[in-house]
Amino acid sequence: MVAAWLWLLCFLVPQALPRAQPAELYVEVPENYGGNFPLYLTKLLLPREETEGQIVVSGDAGVAGEGLFAVDPESGFLLVTRALDREEQAEYQLQVTLETEDRRVLWGPQPVRVRVKDENDQVPHFSQATYKVHLSRGTRPGVPFFFLEASDGDEPGTTNSDLRFHILNQAPAQPASDMFQLEPRLGALALSPEGSTSLEKALEGYYQLLVQVKDMGDQASGHQATATIDVSIVENTWVPLDPVHLAENLQVPYPHHIAQVHWNGGDVHYHLESQPQGPFDVDTEGKLYVTQELDREAQAEYLLQVRAQNTHSEDYAEPLELQVVVTDENDNAPICPPRGPSVSIPELSPPGTKVAKILAEDADAPSSPNSHVVYQLLSPEPEEPAELRAFELDSTSGSVTLGAAQLQAGQNILLQVLAMDLGGTDGGLSSTCEIPVTITDINDHAPEFTTSQIEPVSLPEDAEPGTLVTTLTATDADLEPAFRLMDFAIEAGDEEGTFSLDWEPDSAHVQLRLLKNLSYEAAPSHQLVVVVRNVEELVGPGPGPGATATVTVLVERVVPPPQLDRESYEASVPISTPAGSLLLTVQPSDPLSSPLRFSLVNDSEGWLCIKEISGEVHTARPLQGAQPGDMYTVLIEAQDADEPTLSTSATLVIHFLKALPAPTPTLAPVPSRHLCTPRQDHGVVVSGPREDPDQAGGHGPFSFALGPNPTVQRDWRLRALNGIFLILIFTHLTLARKKDLDQPVDSVPLKVAV
Repeated sequence: MVAAWLWLLCFLVPQALPRAQPAELYVEVPENYGGNFPLYLTKLLLPREETEGQIVVSGDAGVAGEGLFAVDPESGFLLVTRALDREEQAEYQLQVTLETEDRRVLWGPQPVRVRVKDENDQVPHFSQATYKVHLSRGTRPGVPFFFLEASDGDEPGTTNSDLRFHILNQAPAQPASDMFQLEPRLGALALSPEGSTSLEKALEGYYQLLVQVKDMGDQASGHQATATIDVSIVENTWVPLDPVHLAENLQVPYPHHIAQVHWNGGDVHYHLESQPQGPFDVDTEGKLYVTQELDREAQAEYLLQVRAQNTHSEDYAEPLELQVVVTDENDNAPICPPRGPSVSIPELSPPGTKVAKILAEDADAPSSPNSHVVYQLLSPEPEEPAELRAFELDSTSGSVTLGAAQLQAGQNILLQVLAMDLGGTDGGLSSTCEIPVTITDINDHAPEFTTSQIEPVSLPEDAEPGTLVTTLTATDADLEPAFRLMDFAIEAGDEEGTFSLDWEPDSAHVQLRLLKNLSYEAAPSHQLVVVVRNVEELVGPGPGPGATATVTVLVERVVPPPQLDRESYEASVPISTPAGSLLLTVQPSDPLSSPLRFSLVNDSEGWLCIKEISGEVHTARPLQGAQPGDMYTVLIEAQDADEPTLSTSATLVIHFLKALPAPTPTLAPVPSRHLCTPRQDHGVVVSGPREDPDQAGGHGPFSFALGPNPTVQRDWRLRALNGIFLILIFTHLTLARKKDLDQPVDSVPLKVAV
């Protein structure tokens, strides 16, 4: 069983493997073979063992049916049965197989390619027996004006079909026998150099050429044929063209015919070139067209070249030139220059100062009305009369200058100028040009003080250096910060350098300060003149009166406050001390100082009084209520008699002692006393102590009387209270009105008796 499977496998494997395709066999067979047939071509590699079957030759249609090819079964040679004609069929594709009766292939297929090798058995022939050709005078020599057409049925690319052309005869042979030349390979007929020169002289207008075509290339042998070329000489119509003027933006149907060229010879092709490239074309009849609207501003002129060429793109003659001029239309408005930065003009510039120059460009034809631009000032609108105009404009040049009207610093002005073509006439185009102008500041304003006269300033003579006297403020009407910088100085009134000025560099305020100590005795007042100037150089008129300010400084005299001979005072007083007793005297420390006025402060009990001029302190009334060992404190105030605002004070402390025994009073003359204690009922208590040194304390009862002066007797009267006190009463009302009881009163002479 295993052996049977192995046998079956061995049988099947070869059947599954594909058989290799035999390589193609190549065989050449000369056409028109004149030998015996069949002609054996090549041996096929048929199977060596005898195999039943038949050899089948197949291939191109009709090959098998005609029996043209066969295989000798005995020798295995492929054979051809008759002569082959390459012009009928140049190549055969065959397949040879060994097949059974039921068409099963036992061997093959074997491809065979049979090529019929060409023999020169074909005669060349022209496409026409007679050719009629027109030759234009002016045709350049060597440029073919006609191409002969001939063919040969032999295999292309071989010597058998390699044709050569020749001129056999020219009739007439005048004015030269070699008027024409024929290119041998291409059959291109052209004028010879001699013929080109002679053609202009030739009277004949007709030539007949006998031409030949021969195969086998340059070999002497070969087949040949002839033909006739009738050449008619025609006049040269290839003449220069006049320039063409075309309006830009022309509204016509396109393409639009503009010119015509004509080459009088035959077989011509026209070719058009444009410099620069433009919308132009030429048709087969030589008509020239513009294919779309032209724009003069894009291209004002074109140079066209028209060529008359043969079928090989060779020029029959020099190309004709046609100048196309694009005429201008007013289709472009003037173009203003780009708006640039603002033009700066210093203020106070004189009339006629150049501001700017507008040069609007018009793309239309130069020097034509379409590009003739004039100018008109739109804004600011020109004023009448001319003295009111800030700007002047030259309508032809576009130059803008300053007018007579003054402009102020800081003004920003937008000049608007109308640029018009056609010289400003109706129908023209226009554009509005803009020029920003800034009037810049110059230093033409001097600084001035806001106040030229300062109220008098009072300073005490002991004011310390550095003390602020006053602050001055100045202004400057200029706009530029650099032109507002100020410098200050004391121009007059400070020869001793007593004062100084202090200010910040960019400030309009200056402080007048005290630099040295003042002296009332040396100078009770100062009149200072302060001047302000620009740091930058001033343009124009100099500073005016407002550039100075006068400051009056009054020096206040400083009087030192009065000083007493003691800082405080004390007195020991028995509680029995009577009214009017002198306790002590307050005096200034410097006897030569100004006189003082004394008064008591805080004398709550009214026990004391002080003489205003002398400073004597007395008891004003009995010390009722005082107890031994108590202290009583009052304040003594002293004022400068010349300067009441100057004062000083000191404390007075009274120490109360036990009462003394009462002494026996003795009468003694008492000197006159001054009024001492004011009373609300217009009376004055007058105390008159005895000044008897023999009586202790000088106290005792008194008797009083008015002096003998009649006026005193009239105006005063006495009322005794007891032996110590009395009241002095005013009896004359006029005196009471005139006198101020707080003011010192002249002394009244009194008689004092015990």
